[in-house]
Amino acid sequence: MSDPTFATVDDKVPRTGTGHAIGHHGELLQGVFQGHGKRLIRGLITLPLPALSTNARFVPSSGGTVRVQPSGKTKARRAAKLALQRLGHSQLGGDLLIESSIPVGFGYGSSTADVVASIRAVVSACSAFLRPATIGRLAVAAELASDSTVFGDEAVLFAQREGTVIEPLGGSFPPLYLLSLGHRSASVVDTLKLPRARYTSAQILQFSVIRGLARHAIEHQDAALLGRVATASATISQQYLPQAGFETALQLSRLHEACGVQVSHSGSLIGILFDASKPEARRHLTSAARAAQAEGFGAVSAYSVFSDGVQP
Repeated sequence: MSDPTFATVDDKVPRTGTGHAIGHHGELLQGVFQGHGKRLIRGLITLPLPALSTNARFVPSSGGTVRVQPSGKTKARRAAKLALQRLGHSQLGGDLLIESSIPVGFGYGSSTADVVASIRAVVSACSAFLRPATIGRLAVAAELASDSTVFGDEAVLFAQREGTVIEPLGGSFPPLYLLSLGHRSASVVDTLKLPRARYTSAQILQFSVIRGLARHAIEHQDAALLGRVATASATISQQYLPQAGFETALQLSRLHEACGVQVSHSGSLIGILFDASKPEARRHLTSAARAAQAEGFGAVSAYSVFSDGVQP
């Protein structure tokens, strides 16, 4: 007979569970949008970055205390505890191990990846299931603001401080190549300490138009239009969190026939986007990378975002 302390909803004994979550490279769009009931709500479209990720391992035990390594991963520990409570096991604790390839403090979504991977590890240990929307709400409860990488390649407009989907955008992201640029003057950013952007009425109206363009770009797999969406959002963001090197990145985008430029709206990342479905995209990506290095960007990396074939 199984120990009732460890019984789950389907009467299976908790075991070691594992969870995986991807990082991101800032946002394609972030602003204020009309939500349900015409209420204005802050939201974003995250640019997922599968090349960077977090893995979590959870070994459950009795006692109610969750211990985490590294010890500073307090949001991940909180997320594991919230997941246990959501699954009806608040009396359980355990040991949580986090291993991540995601740099901290630059806008790659390291804390959200830690949190989501931890929740998934607890769910795995309990042989249970939680919908992505539920995991998203738990993630926000654990870290106050989150992103939408829990939905993988499904594009959604996500309320990052409420943990709800404002609008599903009708499909997955088009295949992209991303040239990631880090300026030499970039420093670590504490996301939660940043003041919230106070957008003007004109900008809020502009976000409504950009939202519609984003929906069209996703539905029709139009990478060029999605790049224009990202550029428009990034340009507005420059008024509230200026990125060093942004104007140079815009010039590189135009010179090397890219789709556009995106940024981390609460970090220090800049990305140049290319349509990976185009045969010349890799050549333009390579020439842009060389030019970015010549312009003095300190960190230049190329990534594939949901594109088939050999990675750049």
